[in-house]
Amino acid sequence: MKFFNTLTRTTEEFVPANPPHVGLYTCGPTVYNYAHIGNLRAFMFEDVLRRYLEYRGYQVRHVMNITDVEDKIIRTVRESGKSLKEVTEFYTQEFLRDLATLNIKSAHVLPRATESIPAIIELISKLVENNHAYVGEDGSVYYSIRSFKDYGKLSHFKLDELQATGRVQHDEYTRESASDFALWKSWDEADGDVKWASPWGLGRPGWHIECSAMSMQHLGASFDLHCGGEDLIFPHHEDEIAQSEAATGKPFVRYWLHNAHLLVEGKKMSKSAGNFFTLRDLLAKGWTGREIRYVLLSTHYRKQLDFTFDGLQAARSALQRLDEFLLKLPDAAGPICPVIAGFEAAMDDDLNISAALAAVFEFIRESNKNGAPPGALAMWQRVDTVLGFGIPGKASVPAEIQALVDERQAARKAKNFKRSDEIRDQLAQAGWVIEDTPQGPRAKRVAG
Repeated sequence: MKFFNTLTRTTEEFVPANPPHVGLYTCGPTVYNYAHIGNLRAFMFEDVLRRYLEYRGYQVRHVMNITDVEDKIIRTVRESGKSLKEVTEFYTQEFLRDLATLNIKSAHVLPRATESIPAIIELISKLVENNHAYVGEDGSVYYSIRSFKDYGKLSHFKLDELQATGRVQHDEYTRESASDFALWKSWDEADGDVKWASPWGLGRPGWHIECSAMSMQHLGASFDLHCGGEDLIFPHHEDEIAQSEAATGKPFVRYWLHNAHLLVEGKKMSKSAGNFFTLRDLLAKGWTGREIRYVLLSTHYRKQLDFTFDGLQAARSALQRLDEFLLKLPDAAGPICPVIAGFEAAMDDDLNISAALAAVFEFIRESNKNGAPPGALAMWQRVDTVLGFGIPGKASVPAEIQALVDERQAARKAKNFKRSDEIRDQLAQAGWVIEDTPQGPRAKRVAG
């Protein structure tokens, strides 16, 4: 199994430090608003990564942080008049609901920044003690990037080539900036009730130090995998490396994996362009979590994904083709037939999901032509532990549609063919057809 490591800019064989155990840290949401589909693309890639590691027999410990104190959150608290807890808990639960809708596995550990303040203060104290951090005139604590000789090794920026901008207190800054960044921000009136006591006075942590403290608290000073969107490479992940390795003297992360951005209908997603979507926006348009999952995972994670409504329609058609095939298979009895040719080879190659899905549908085409081999359903169930599409059944059909299917079946048994035909026409008007399967009649959504 090989991954493209952002740190080395090469594709490397994956060798965890302590096999079969794998430590995986993924940057979670900043809970000041609903997650949009660009955010969800990253969480989908990380879900496929974790699922395939588990498929290959690794025992994964997955930690994903919840950023519940940060500049944008404090702005939302101030504008809404609600407490920090009210804002962040609401959006945290909405985020977890989104993950469930998309069948994305929840992390084993979901630490919150506000619950990790002691660990954050301890880490900052180490950096002050070993002269990698200092207290500024404003009472905030800053990391000295020139104190860390390897600064820039992840983003491959050289300090001398970056624009020197002194110190920055805000969490996000431009890719061209070489700035000492805030580890601890001194309290001011704009922060309201958001403050904690520290050796440097009342204040709150900076965004970058939160992830270092939480990842090392739950995975140790060094661990195997750290993931996120490519926009996090600099400054966020670069700063994580600098402060973590300066504090411990040990390599922080062995493999860094980053996913590319998402476009919508060929354009950068923005509210002003009218192409900004949350999951609930798409569900309201009639798309299912399963269809959205298919689109979000079907492009290789390092390639830009163009999210389109034609793509959603194609996903619906592909899943219907898959379901039709699976419903024709006998129950999963007997030995599992050989795994789909090419699936594992594709996934071993830096999670080449496009080639893996192509192998799945080639298997379906050959099976429809020549007959499915024994154990095909059991084989699919194993492959689906990675894809997460599920096995079709009544649960995927709305209750009111299933009730009509059952009524039509009863009418046919009673030889009430007039009523049976009426129900068939009613289902057709609603966009459904009846398909006979070995397990009985099943409603199928009409493509288009």
